[in-house]
This record gives sequence, C-alpha cells and structure tokens, in this order.
Amino acid sequence: MLKFRSMALLAGVSLLGTACGGSEAQSPKDTREMSFDEFRQLAYQEPETGVFIAFGDQAYESEALLRDAFEQAKSGVATTQDGLAVYSTRGKDIKWTASEALNLTYCVSTGFGGNYSKVVSAMNTAVSAWEGAARINFIHVTAQDPNCNARNGNVVFDVSPVNVGGQYLARAFFPNSSRRSRNVLIDNSSFSAGAPGLDGILRHELGHTLGFRHEHTRPEAGACFEDNNWRGLTPYDSSSVMHYPQCNGTNTWSLTLTTLDKQGAAILYP
Repeated sequence: MLKFRSMALLAGVSLLGTACGGSEAQSPKDTREMSFDEFRQLAYQEPETGVFIAFGDQAYESEALLRDAFEQAKSGVATTQDGLAVYSTRGKDIKWTASEALNLTYCVSTGFGGNYSKVVSAMNTAVSAWEGAARINFIHVTAQDPNCNARNGNVVFDVSPVNVGGQYLARAFFPNSSRRSRNVLIDNSSFSAGAPGLDGILRHELGHTLGFRHEHTRPEAGACFEDNNWRGLTPYDSSSVMHYPQCNGTNTWSLTLTTLDKQGAAILYP
C-alpha cells in the first residue's frame, strides 16, 4: 500500500497520482510512452532486500520480474474474467496447499517498540477476518518475536518495521515468494495521524499473502491495470478489500472484506 505516488500504468500510458493509503488527486496523463528505465526509476527498491515495489505494494524479487510486469502493464489490455482475483500464471493458481494454509505461522518484531501492541492487535483483527471466510489458520508464534526477521526460518513469514520514508504504508508477498521476501513490512508512516486504519491496511496485505491480486487490475475498474496474471473467482467487486478506492473503487479506507471477498476466499480455500 503506497502512501503518496504509485507507478501504476494506465492504458495511456500514464501515472496514477496515488496508490494505497493517500488522498492525492490523479496527476494529468502523460501521452509520451514511458520507458522501462523510467518505470524502474519510479519503482522503489528496498535497500536491505533488493526487492522492487511497484503498483503500490506489489513486490518483485528481481529486475526481470519487474520488467515482465512493466511490459504487461504497458500493453494496457486487461482480459475480462470473474474476480475476486487470485494470482494465476501459466494455468496455475499461486496459493498455499490445504495443509500449508492451516499453518501460516508468523512473528511480530519487537522492533516496533511502542507500536508493537498495536501491530499485534491489528494482526489479530485482520487474520480473524480471513479465517472467518475460508479454511485458513494464521498462527502468531510469540516466542519468535524477539528474533523476528526475514532470516527466521521458524515461521512462514515475519511482520517487521521498515522506514522507507512513506514510499509505501505496508507491503506483503505472494505464496510463491522466497523466504527473504515473505515479510509484511509496515512503514513508520502507517502510525502517523491521517493514515488509514492499521486493521484495514493489514486485511489488504494479508489478502496478498493468500494469493489475491488487486481487484482493480480487472478491466471493469477502468483504471490501474497491472497485468493479466490472475484468475477470477467471483463477479467483479468494486468494494473489495483488494481494490484501491482511488482506482474507481467504491469502498473506503476501512478496507473490510465484502460478501464477494468472503465467497472468493472460500472458493480458493474450501
């Protein structure tokens, strides 16, 4: 979830004024075609992990993957499918197995300091929303919290603080990510006045950890197309927790699960 400015390429190709977490108005369209080098410059590369962040909160572990995403977004052609949209490529859904989905262990870094209890509480609320919709089980392994980082192999993923100066509010990962990228990173800006509620931010990010894509990559949104690496599970939902409000979404920054979100989660994890 990006706080101020995203790299989302519209059919134009143009830049979206904001991605997830801000209220900045959409910038004027640039009719000049963007090059990959320009797109790469706009993408944020995390100094510690080397991961590229584009389209608000999408993580790409290599420049090759970032380039592939750019080429698809540049085409500006979305295919009509049903959603909630699960990450799907080469005919295969990117999801956890039935047994893995029931053992999604995580730690919350004590490095959050005074915000630690807020993060624990927000995670509890967010995981409960998804657990109530599908056959999944997130498990907070509190014993790993003092050593909670991307090198901790005792948990599936870590929830850790990051200071990226508001480049994004938070970012997550997909089920096929390597362990070094299986983090839910929360920027300091998420705790500032005026930021969306942390519960909603984490409900959105946990959707990605389960394999769900941004709902606004669907053609019905009419904006913010990313790529066609997804498969629809339910009818298009402009109010989805996975839909950015400023991408023609009809939801709010509370980012709650809709009836269709719950139906899609139950289909993917019955």
